[in-house]
Amino acid sequence: MAIPDADIYPEATGAAKALVERHQAEQPLKLYAGWFCPFVQRVWLALEEKQIPYQYIEVNPYHKQPSFLALNPRGLVPTIAVPDPSTNTSKPLYESSVILEYLEEAYPDHPPLLPTDPYLRARCRIWNDFVTSRIIPALHRFLQYQPSTRGIEGLHQARQEFLSTLKEWSREIHPTGPYFLGEEFTLPDVVLAPWAFRLWVFDEYKGGLGIPGPGEGGEDEEVWGKWRKWLAAVQGRRSSKETTSETEHYLPIYKRYADDLAESWLARATREGRGVP
Repeated sequence: MAIPDADIYPEATGAAKALVERHQAEQPLKLYAGWFCPFVQRVWLALEEKQIPYQYIEVNPYHKQPSFLALNPRGLVPTIAVPDPSTNTSKPLYESSVILEYLEEAYPDHPPLLPTDPYLRARCRIWNDFVTSRIIPALHRFLQYQPSTRGIEGLHQARQEFLSTLKEWSREIHPTGPYFLGEEFTLPDVVLAPWAFRLWVFDEYKGGLGIPGPGEGGEDEEVWGKWRKWLAAVQGRRSSKETTSETEHYLPIYKRYADDLAESWLARATREGRGVP
């Protein structure tokens, strides 16, 4: 029997392919990535925003090279290989949230993605965790809900549950934005952005996302206005455009989720808020 998800398109496409090609040269810091993975895109966005030199290495999740498994026996992407000058070798780091914190601490002379104020840094971590522990699981419950077997009312409930998490996060966006903390693009923007870029899947497979259009939000109009402004600003960044592949190659991946057929490690890892093995 075929392995679920095993026919994932093998490489980045469009603007993302061009970016990959610009990062093939040997570098001390290496990003082991899967072009399709939103957890990978978190790290990729941060590397681009912080202007850190890196080498991009695509990992096939079903045909991992021994050299990659020697670095990280768990086989997770994203993984970064961190240079160790004392031994002239590389050390692995994985879990996207851990890597993001590492990049902030290890590259202080590069553009920061966390504010200097201790309270604001702590607040960023609270809402970063909210994305991983609340928004992403609610997104997958909505995406994988099967109305044909479980009833249409449950789909409406799953949609509202997901939208409520987006509203809760959006209420915390700076009053004038456009980004979470105001004028500066920071880690809370990075952490949520890859999933925000993929919300078209609900229009494609679940009868619509349900976010009201401008002027249609009722008592929540201000909150949804902040969300729309935030999303437009984040999608407009060069790093966002250049780390996103062509939509047609995401379609078969997310159709499996929408049909609740994606039972591979890829699906389980994404549901649980981890990297992709």
